[in-house]
Parts: sequence; structure tokens; C-alpha cells
Amino acid sequence: MSSQPHGARVTNPLRRLLDDFEGFLASHTHLIHDRDPLFTGAMVDILQACGIESVKLPPRSPNLNAYAERFVRSIKSECLEHVIPIGEQHLRRAVDSYVEHYNRDRPHQGLGNNLLHPCAQLVPSEDRIVCDEKIGGLIRSYRRAA
Repeated sequence: MSSQPHGARVTNPLRRLLDDFEGFLASHTHLIHDRDPLFTGAMVDILQACGIESVKLPPRSPNLNAYAERFVRSIKSECLEHVIPIGEQHLRRAVDSYVEHYNRDRPHQGLGNNLLHPCAQLVPSEDRIVCDEKIGGLIRSYRRAA
């Protein structure tokens, strides 16, 4: 088994994403993707059989993918350049922790510097500040305790 994905190896995870009970894509009608060779004709057939339309991005159009490109740049500069992964599980844990931070703890400029998933409004106390650490202390955020 190789560590490089190819079209035949990616069809099984796609089937799991389309599972009626737990599948992430089960309730969606379109899948927008680039022209990566991983998106083979077999994968398009699987999507169509489940009622999902496959929409390919135009060739040589990097600006259509600006949000994904920005995320890749952020995770590289803020996380992966500072971590030496010991194995795949360690890398996955660091990436999962950063994704949680990216989506929950940092403000997004496109939303007027608001959080994507704000937590319940807590009444801040005057005296205690709590430090939340992610990725072994690489990313720290501070908040007032409730």
C-alpha cells in the first residue's frame, strides 16, 4: 500500500462520505472540486448515483479557491512550520487542533472580525483570566473566566 492517494484508493472514503446514516455529503446536491486527477470518472459516477452533481472548477483559476489557499497558508505558517511530527497520528492531532482553533477561536475578517461559532455570552469576572493552549502551547488564547 502506498502513501500516495490515487483515484481507486479515494473511492472508498467517498462512499463513506455518501453513507445515508453518517455521511457528510448525504444531504448535499453539488460537489465543487478542482481538476485533480483523484476525481476520476468512477468517482463522478458514484456521485451521480447518489444524486450529487459534480462541478469542476475551470482550469488555471487559482482565485476561485482563495479561501482554501488562505487556509493552507495559515496552517503552514502558524502550525506546521513549528511542529516536527513524530508520526501520522501526531500530525493529524496537530492539524485537528489547529482546525478547531481556526474555526472557533480566531476572528474572521470576512465576517467583520467575528467568530464563526461564538460560545455563549458569559458574564466576565473582574479578576481571573484563563489561558487556553492548543498544539502544546504553540497557540494561546486568553479570556476572562465566568
